[in-house]
Amino acid sequence: MMRGRWLIALAAGLWLAAWGRDEFDRWVDATTLPSLRIETSAEVLDRDGRLLRAYTVADGRWRLAVDLDDVDPDYIDMLLTYEDRRFRSHPGVDLRSMARALAQAAWNGRVVSGGSTLTMQVARLLEDGTTGEMGGKLRQMRVALALERRLSKDEILSLYLLLAPFGGNLEGLRAASLSYFGKEPLRLTPAEAALLVAIPQSPETRRPDRAADRAEAARDRVLSRAVTFHLIDAEEAQAALTEPVPGLRQPFPAFAPHLADRARAENPMAGEQRLTLDLPLQKKIESLAAEAVEGKGDQLQVAIVVADHLSGEILASVGSAAFTADARQGFVDMTTALRSPGSTLKPLVYALAFDEGLAHPETLLDDRPMAFGNYAPQNFDRLYRGEIRARQALQMSLNIPVVALTQALGPAKLLSALTKAGVQYEIPGNQPGLAVALGGVGVTLQDMVQLYAALARGGVALPLIWQIDGERPEGQRVVSAVAAWQVGDILAGLAPPPGAPSNRLAYKTGTSYGHRDAWAIGFDGRHVIGVWLGRADGTPVPGAFGAEVAAPVLFQAFNRLKPALDPQPPAPAATLLVSNAQLPQPLQRFRPRDAAFAPAPDAPAVAFPPDGAEVELLSAGLKVRVAGGTAPFTWMVDGTPVAVALRDRETLLALPGTGFVTLSVIDATGRSARAQVRVW
Repeated sequence: MMRGRWLIALAAGLWLAAWGRDEFDRWVDATTLPSLRIETSAEVLDRDGRLLRAYTVADGRWRLAVDLDDVDPDYIDMLLTYEDRRFRSHPGVDLRSMARALAQAAWNGRVVSGGSTLTMQVARLLEDGTTGEMGGKLRQMRVALALERRLSKDEILSLYLLLAPFGGNLEGLRAASLSYFGKEPLRLTPAEAALLVAIPQSPETRRPDRAADRAEAARDRVLSRAVTFHLIDAEEAQAALTEPVPGLRQPFPAFAPHLADRARAENPMAGEQRLTLDLPLQKKIESLAAEAVEGKGDQLQVAIVVADHLSGEILASVGSAAFTADARQGFVDMTTALRSPGSTLKPLVYALAFDEGLAHPETLLDDRPMAFGNYAPQNFDRLYRGEIRARQALQMSLNIPVVALTQALGPAKLLSALTKAGVQYEIPGNQPGLAVALGGVGVTLQDMVQLYAALARGGVALPLIWQIDGERPEGQRVVSAVAAWQVGDILAGLAPPPGAPSNRLAYKTGTSYGHRDAWAIGFDGRHVIGVWLGRADGTPVPGAFGAEVAAPVLFQAFNRLKPALDPQPPAPAATLLVSNAQLPQPLQRFRPRDAAFAPAPDAPAVAFPPDGAEVELLSAGLKVRVAGGTAPFTWMVDGTPVAVALRDRETLLALPGTGFVTLSVIDATGRSARAQVRVW
């Protein structure tokens, strides 16, 4: 009888246990989990996946995605040993740890250790729940049990690595490692790993940047535990104890900030974007940019673009010396700002002239005073060389010969070539004239590097790209391979700046009107680099010449890119390599069309400002100068006389305001000249 009752009681107990287990399972399975889709910081990476720049999440926190494979295994071992030794075996709640924690609390009259598992901590972090209240603890246990049933152990651990608090607005292991140590968490010292294990237990009181002593004490306890469980030996621990904790947070990587912002603006929803930039090179070029403006006033700005002209990939892009709101206007990306290119368009003019059969590098050109209608350009130094070979004229960057070639080609031919090269330009007044050849057009540094890349690539333009997944369009032929090589050969013969190596770098400098822009762009057999210096607001930089301030930076940029230049390609088979005397008769000497050859005094000409120029209106008026002609002179602005009977060749004209104006000068014999300029 008694035995039968025990059997009934046993059966009932087993049934109740099974029922309780099933109900418990249903209760756990019915748990509504918080969202497991955690917002992480948007990241912009270089070509090899290295972090260029990161952005905070919507609430201003740094929370960077992290994979277990990218975390130092020693850190994982320390974390599990210190926080949850049975993490790999318990179902989310460790009853043994809880019992131990309760016993210790009862014996000591205070909480000595916690009973929370890593999974329970993840549950709390997911819901931002409380830790001390009984209801909150029960909720954590339920969520932890549910998490263990729906996720793998590695997935739960990954959530902890993503959400663990490290003080302030730092969340997650990777954000903390970058901020406190300035490096990724793949390789950590024992001291670093121990500190990162200790901080999340009390993130605000153990922040090393605010409470270094508490952070150090907590770290040392983790190291002691690591020795106890044979994760490190006593000697390693002793060395780790002497390692100082970081007293300051380091800034997050912010390399190529302008280009990173462009990537974000184009695809704001992308969590990760990879650019063609090379991080080590980007760092070197950014450092060079800062050095280039150091000690040269608080407004001088610089921009540098480095590209592989064979692939069309931009390898480094620096939009300013520093990404700061300072007098240099560092937030403005000067690689994409429209500026006057000065003489850097001259190589394209010569290449087009070579293609059209107008000239050859050995063709003799006239460098003497000329008037092209109402346009009478002068050389930068106001000197004339008479007859000179095209090769020398380009190397000396003479203005008269290139304007004569542009007149023979037609400005439209030059602009068409710019379009083929993918150069977006802006012409003042939308009236292209011969001044385009001397920089009377607005272009960007990035586009000018693209143009020179076309010359370096044998005359075929390939649009520069800066995104790994971006489109790679086919390029267009701008000039022939022969003309491109001839121009490159001429530019490679240009003398380097003082102190720079004589290394056959093909380069050209330029200085825009009024010393507002200084340029230097060059290429070898593989790479092309462009440098711009000036002021972001467009005001003049007195004494700034491309050859003096930009060219040295260009050569330094190549030195930081690689130890030696890649050789220039050999001449194409069709290249005519002969002296002037061996050229066909029409190519021996170039004669411009419609150019009036005469000594400067024969007819008046507006010597300053030249036709098509942009010029600043001074407080005293607009400075003008007449060349040639017979005094006295009368000056008119838009047909209205503003100065009469002047014997001086230079004067200041009072203007009613800024904008496009037509200046006219009439000499004593009634001869006249005019120039259309933009006054600002």
